Amino acid sequence: MRTESPIKRRKSRQIMVGKVPVGGDAPIAVQSMTNTDTCDVEATLGQISDLEKVGADIVRVSVPTMEAAEAFRNIRARTTIPLVADIHFDYRIALKVLEYGVDCLRINPGNIGREDRVRAVIESAREKQVPLRIGVNAGSLGKELLRKYGEPNADAMVESALRHIDILDSYDFQDFKVSLKASEVFMTVEAYRKLATQIEQPLHLGITEAGGLRSGTVKSSVGLGLLLMDGIGDTIRISLAANPVEEIKVGFDILKSLGLRKKGVNLVACPSCSRQNFDVIATVNELEARLEDITTPIDVSVVGCIVNGPGEARVADIGLTGATPVNMSYINGKTHHKISNENLVDELEAMIRQKVREKEEAMSADNGAPQDDSLLRQA
Repeated sequence: MRTESPIKRRKSRQIMVGKVPVGGDAPIAVQSMTNTDTCDVEATLGQISDLEKVGADIVRVSVPTMEAAEAFRNIRARTTIPLVADIHFDYRIALKVLEYGVDCLRINPGNIGREDRVRAVIESAREKQVPLRIGVNAGSLGKELLRKYGEPNADAMVESALRHIDILDSYDFQDFKVSLKASEVFMTVEAYRKLATQIEQPLHLGITEAGGLRSGTVKSSVGLGLLLMDGIGDTIRISLAANPVEEIKVGFDILKSLGLRKKGVNLVACPSCSRQNFDVIATVNELEARLEDITTPIDVSVVGCIVNGPGEARVADIGLTGATPVNMSYINGKTHHKISNENLVDELEAMIRQKVREKEEAMSADNGAPQDDSLLRQA
């Protein structure tokens, strides 16, 4: 067995985004955002389906126009995953998607104009029990704050968030979450750390405009890793200039590395060296591609030689150690049988899927427990 996470999470007020609990003692939710034209209903639904397949808990959809709001109505009717509507400025769009069954609104109350408009959105959200998300970005701070602070910084971001929060407080609306995103890691981390001590609501983490797949993954891992180690964060979005599916994969990998989520295959693999007795890199790449559909938590180790292989295999559900002349497989930390290089990936996949079936059967027998750490509650 691997060590449980030592992280003590910040206590936050729990809200419900559809069936997904965010905050409190709920697992940290992983979400992404569609990048299709929302008015293209089929393309947007296709991307939502792709995100669901890799485990997304929540999906955000941009709704910039009334035409997009009408498209959102069709999208909402054809998917069950919790949907967040991204709204800027036009309160009428917010009211429309609330009517059409949105699960959360990303809207900053200070940006939608007159008090009667703000009141209309808040009261509709309250009536329909839909939470709001205040989203502060360093790149779009108000002119007054920029004059006050001279440039975007953590204090300006926190003050911006608190101004929006004050509006919600004035209406005694407490079901909201907050994000404080910058493309600069230290600014983002400082802002979240400061706000985390001042409010009880859940925090949505992200490094905005983090970059491409590689650089954005690194930047997000560093920034979110620092915050998650502090116990800060209730839901995350990895912002990558890449297929949104990659955002979900990276998000789960970050949480799994910290022991905060257990979903799918946790693959431990060596970087390979001249001691390897099979092609580790090719084997791992092939396994990852084949096993993407698995959501049941399972630890798998693939190590190319006998130096570290047996040790890693002893704490894995399924293990493989390279050896001469034939490699050794492990089940539950014990040697099982020898595997030749010719059938390596096929045999490993079969062993992993058999172990997954056993886990699922055991979980099912245990009072109908879920097969993974899914956040969806029974309706």
